Amino acid sequence: MPITWLDIVVLIFMLISALLAMARGFTREFLSILSWVGAALATLWVFPRYQGAVRAAMEGSPKWLADIVLVFGVFLVTLIVISFITIKIADKILDSRAGALDRTFGFVFGLARGLVIVVIAYLFFTWLVPEQSMPDAVRTAKSRPILDYTGETIRRMLPEDPAEALARIKPDTLGKKIEETGGDAGNEPAANTGGEGEKPAGPRSETKDEDSGGSVSYKRTERRGLDQLMESTRGTEGQR
Repeated sequence: MPITWLDIVVLIFMLISALLAMARGFTREFLSILSWVGAALATLWVFPRYQGAVRAAMEGSPKWLADIVLVFGVFLVTLIVISFITIKIADKILDSRAGALDRTFGFVFGLARGLVIVVIAYLFFTWLVPEQSMPDAVRTAKSRPILDYTGETIRRMLPEDPAEALARIKPDTLGKKIEETGGDAGNEPAANTGGEGEKPAGPRSETKDEDSGGSVSYKRTERRGLDQLMESTRGTEGQR
């Protein structure tokens, strides 16, 4: 079978990706991926904790606008900071004796990255276009078995239900989980207070004791008054 335009596109795209990665070096390419991942994780961590504060600071604006400002702000700031650090590290490695080796690994990494990008585009194409409607250049391409095999491997790595997996890591879901956790934590002292609600009975019992003590002292005083009254009555009768 002759080479089709799909084979040419795949080769050109992989070659461009490989040359770019070789010029930048493997370290910079790899750390750039880590920078994006780190920025995404930082955004997921910050968003549920400061969502309410940003919405309060932007009072009068739509909530979705405050959320967008927070997400993009945290993501961009984190990405810039991490990228600045990784670029410094990558430049030192390129200028060292390991620079040639770093560029070689970068070339290989670029080939793999280009293949993955082409495969992802191919998966979307096969999802949108039925087999019968595909052009002959795609169906008869020599690179199609490689694209099919790599695409199937990527599919196996993905979750069975992507929507559910995305819902688990959505910032709103994380915020709700944290709020629920905080709510439960806040209710625990109330529950304990309710369980220990009998403790206020202590002061009441003391009040009762004080009241009972007061009644006892009142009875003693009354008895003394009665005794004095009886003695004075007896003295009066004796004088008579």
